Amino acid sequence: MIAVIGGGPAGYFAAITARETAPGVPVVLFEKTSKTLRKVKISGGGRCNVTHACYDARALAGFYPRGHRELIGPFTRFGAAETVAWFAERGVKMRTYPDGCLFPESNDSQTVIDCLESAARRAGVQIRTRVEVAAIHRDGGGFRAEMVDGATIALEKVLIATGGKAPAPGHIGPYEPQGGYALAAGQGHTITPPVPSLFTFTIKDPLLDDLAGIVVENVQATARTPGMGPRLAPQTGPLLITHWGLSGPAVLKLSAWGARKFHEAGYRFPLTIDWTPALDDEALTDALQVQAEANKSKQVNAFGLFGVSRRLWARLVARAGIPAERRWGELGPRQKTALARTLKATEFQVTGQSTFKDEFVTCGGVPLKEVDLKTMESRITPGLHFAGEVLDIDGVTGGFNFQSCWTTGWLAGRALGGDPA
Repeated sequence: MIAVIGGGPAGYFAAITARETAPGVPVVLFEKTSKTLRKVKISGGGRCNVTHACYDARALAGFYPRGHRELIGPFTRFGAAETVAWFAERGVKMRTYPDGCLFPESNDSQTVIDCLESAARRAGVQIRTRVEVAAIHRDGGGFRAEMVDGATIALEKVLIATGGKAPAPGHIGPYEPQGGYALAAGQGHTITPPVPSLFTFTIKDPLLDDLAGIVVENVQATARTPGMGPRLAPQTGPLLITHWGLSGPAVLKLSAWGARKFHEAGYRFPLTIDWTPALDDEALTDALQVQAEANKSKQVNAFGLFGVSRRLWARLVARAGIPAERRWGELGPRQKTALARTLKATEFQVTGQSTFKDEFVTCGGVPLKEVDLKTMESRITPGLHFAGEVLDIDGVTGGFNFQSCWTTGWLAGRALGGDPA
């Protein structure tokens, strides 16, 4: 018997693949809660961003702060194209959006859940909810799983796909592995301490007061924390002002690439926003001069420029030290320079992190060097496999974290079924 521990997307995909590969081998999936695939249900605002329209393995791997080198091989064997084909063969067609995100045509995550549950039933996967595995022990050539209620079960192979979970904010003291991490540690694996990734920034700044809900379609966000060495690569994309600070793809991507550094800094660091990344300093100066000549009698804060809403623009003008009543024709060289500098580098102080709704992911877990990435089998304990976020893999927002679940789940499932890819 093969045991899959964890009823999320990676566990389901692995269990289905294992049974389809070896129909005669019993596969049982254990989920400690009452409901499987909960993260699929809530992802993408209930729409489920299944994957991303990036069909080159090397390019796809570049979207993973942890795993961007190691995932090239796995994505060559099962990448975004294979994911789209897998779901299409089972009746779920995808729609590609301008930003490259792929959602089911139904725009409903339940479509994806129904597909996975139906495939599991057809394959003959046994699903057992409210069953928590407390420990795994070697038993001859196989394993013995010990449940929380004291029951035991003999197993030939085991897959851990319990997902990732970072300690609660404010955690003090050394990290003690929990859940799937503890199961892996019990079999000799080291665990890279998990910390949050894909989170929003808590910022208290008068510039943002009462502007929640405003979106700027393209900014560049840059951060540098004390002692972190060279600054993180700037991230571009839409920015969302929230009641607690800043969010949106630009911030979420930055949080993913800087996850561990931000954690080490206690989530306190300066953030710089370039509101006009498409314009260099010279081009911005020229654009402001054109505005000044065309609108001499109008107040500088009367209307927004460069895709910035009027309310936010007025705050930026004030941050540049320009009085509210000042007209374009009255701007001197120093004020134009101050406005340009503000637009290119508005600085905020981040004072904390908050989750991206329920869609945050975890940086950390089982190190990839301890896993054979062709089969997802442990290099330490033969017969033990891993898939999904329990591994030290995480991607930026846009369907990439689900894709790593499908990929690692498929590779593990093939190997569990005796036919490694």
